[in-house]
Amino acid sequence: MSTDRYSSPLSERYASKEMQYIFSQDKKFSTWRKLWIALAETEMELGLAENGKPVITQDMIDEMKEHIYDINYDVAKAREKEVRHDVMSHVYAYGQQCPKAAGIIHLGATSCYVGDNTDMIIMRDGLLLIRKKLVNVIAALAKFADEYKDMPTLAFTHFQPAQPTTVGKRATLWINEFMMDLEDLDYVLSTLKLLGSKGTTGTQASFLELFNGDHETIDKIDPMIAKKMGFEKCMPVSGQTYSRKVDTRVCNVLAGIAASAHKMSNDIRLLQHLKEIEEPFEKNQIGSSAMAYKRNPMRSERIASLSRYVMIDALNPAITSATQWFERTLDDSANKRLSVAEGFLATDGVLDLCLNVTDGLKVYDKVITKRLMSELPFMATENIMMDAVKNGGNRQEMHEEIRQLSMQAGANVKENGGDNNLLELIAADPKFGLTLDDLKETMEPSKYVGRAPRQVEVYLREEVQPVLDANKDVLGLTAEINV
Repeated sequence: MSTDRYSSPLSERYASKEMQYIFSQDKKFSTWRKLWIALAETEMELGLAENGKPVITQDMIDEMKEHIYDINYDVAKAREKEVRHDVMSHVYAYGQQCPKAAGIIHLGATSCYVGDNTDMIIMRDGLLLIRKKLVNVIAALAKFADEYKDMPTLAFTHFQPAQPTTVGKRATLWINEFMMDLEDLDYVLSTLKLLGSKGTTGTQASFLELFNGDHETIDKIDPMIAKKMGFEKCMPVSGQTYSRKVDTRVCNVLAGIAASAHKMSNDIRLLQHLKEIEEPFEKNQIGSSAMAYKRNPMRSERIASLSRYVMIDALNPAITSATQWFERTLDDSANKRLSVAEGFLATDGVLDLCLNVTDGLKVYDKVITKRLMSELPFMATENIMMDAVKNGGNRQEMHEEIRQLSMQAGANVKENGGDNNLLELIAADPKFGLTLDDLKETMEPSKYVGRAPRQVEVYLREEVQPVLDANKDVLGLTAEINV
């Protein structure tokens, strides 16, 4: 690592080696060479000839295949200083290694043939890695939800105490958002197409010249290239570039995942403040440089931080797409190099953190129960009122009495710093005809969680497990966190 110049935190701290390789120079330029081979093979197979003699021969193809990965970067770099064109520099460098094929490399193509098709391949591979990690986050959360489906906990609306739920039910809310992201990802992934080889303005005019106006033969070029590069189809129409709206759709998927991760990480941070649930904390981890006792939710905070970056980054492709002129401009290039790559690298880092956090969540059941029990008397008032009516009380009178006693208990908690004494106040009121023991019998938390445990069971069984079963070949992934 060079210490005398800027290096991206995404590569040094956050993104995995796998994602970094997908956006590496080696991946990019070896894919360029594979595309040049696919084009040359296609032209050869379609019988491209001059004066009855084949223009491209198998020994040229074989020579090109021998040099896919041993990229002579030094030659390309020196050439680019002269010609100021990255694609032509690599055409030249490849030709230096393949003297037989030098004259037919990039034949009939424009720069976007390698540039745009490679970008599409890289985004596809990036989405597949993101998908793998997303499925594993869902699996970790599903295991957690199932384990804690019956554990009552205080639920919050407006971050104010509300009717109880269960720890597992709350986790299903996180899962459900990630499941929506998976649906979006799968849809976008299923729609990705190669650009193909469309020429300088998308008209394939160069191939019309090469194949002497034979439209039926030219119609076969894109499908053959698509098949060779692992795609079902090429885009049916385009200018010189594929529509930059594709980048928008892809980065919106990443932004959606980031939003789900951000929401979950915020909940975990709040729960850690309440001392109910805690993210993993390693034996030698330091929580604060000044306060040695602290256990800050550093990983959840990092999820939120990176997620915000991804969500905002998605604006770049949207604005770029909207401002393209006619068949193409070049103001997309510099922005695209940054925004798409960094969106993937940051999302990759987010999901690794999510994997790490969800696989090691610590639940403090006694704290959860204590907080729930401190609020439960308020939530049990409807049941208490019904019991009082059964003992001969008037429903409307009981409602007003409980309302007034609840205000007294609330004041005791907030103004005096005391405990919730609502049950004692009700037991002391002869209108209710209930003893303190009678009232305490109503304080079983599981009576107040509604259908939460069953909802978890049904959701995991009918919605989540089929997805996990269909993706069992990618399960079992763990994440290595650099910092």
